[in-house]
Amino acid sequence: MWLKNITLLNFKNYADADVSFSQSVNAFIGNNGGGKTNLLDAIHYLCLCKGYFNPIDSQQIKTGEDLFLIQGDFNRQEKNEKITCGVKRNQKKQFKRNKKEYDKLADHIGLFPVVMISPYDINIIMEGSEERRRFMDNVISQTDARYLDELIIYNRHLLNRNALLKQIAITRKYDPELLHIFDEQLVASGNRLFNKRTEFMEEFIPLFNNYYSFITDDREVVSLVYASQLKDASFEQLLTQSSEKDKALERTTMGIHKDDLLFTLADMPLKKFGSQGQQKSFLIALKLAQYAYLQKYKGFKPLLLLDDIFDKLDDHRMHKLMEMVSHHDFGQIFMTDTGRERVLNIFNSIKVPVTLFEVNNGAVNHA
Repeated sequence: MWLKNITLLNFKNYADADVSFSQSVNAFIGNNGGGKTNLLDAIHYLCLCKGYFNPIDSQQIKTGEDLFLIQGDFNRQEKNEKITCGVKRNQKKQFKRNKKEYDKLADHIGLFPVVMISPYDINIIMEGSEERRRFMDNVISQTDARYLDELIIYNRHLLNRNALLKQIAITRKYDPELLHIFDEQLVASGNRLFNKRTEFMEEFIPLFNNYYSFITDDREVVSLVYASQLKDASFEQLLTQSSEKDKALERTTMGIHKDDLLFTLADMPLKKFGSQGQQKSFLIALKLAQYAYLQKYKGFKPLLLLDDIFDKLDDHRMHKLMEMVSHHDFGQIFMTDTGRERVLNIFNSIKVPVTLFEVNNGAVNHA
């Protein structure tokens, strides 16, 4: 699978742009603020129905305009696929495949798999567990459409249970039968998600370990662990044990919505003890493992988007990364960087052709 071209209208800082791409490495070069990352975000929109950096669609519309449009032609399994995304202020987002609008956006997820590596990813390490669950859910959702549906169902049951707990606190009326029904619904859905996450992590962790070892030449010992309350007791037991606490706090304190991923370096928390280079290497290994997992289950290569990838990486890690990405069965790549010469030197040294585009204030030209 590869993206042949993209057309933008009133998207972020682009009034109008039309760009055709090569099947291998495409590099967007230019000063910060010119719109390089916005191009990657537009590609992400076409693949996953949303931007990578901001969930609010209307905020992606160019200042002073009423709508944005993104359109691209993919070659997928030897067929041309035209994908169109349109957003008008105060209206529902339109998403079309070959001019036919989707009944629900979830039907598009996974058809055009993509992996983004960005400085923004540091949130996966530095922020709370929600960011790490989102990463896990994003990978699984691109390979299993039922998982995304189940996640929506679980969150609905969780909202219902929490609303009941609040109602109990307000009215002082406790309906054990109704709570039991909500518990059963939450447990059934939660167990299905827990089993899928467990199965996923068993495959994902070895992939991650291999990539981190390659990037660092086995010089550092790191670990990635899936942490879930459901590993210690059944979901039913957890809800029974926390019943009084839940009523006091008016929310559900146990369940897969508390799952986390634990990142350590030499048995110490990566967040506190990892250098910027080590943290970035960890994130890159996570994302490359995501790429390998998606490729295995989709049967073709996802797109790889690399935003400002060389920042905070020493020369050795940088060359190891580019060597791996370019020679280890990766497909079409899109990347951004401020330094034209740096990009040319790196790809010349590993003997890989790169197509350069100069980006300046919303204009894109072949360099």
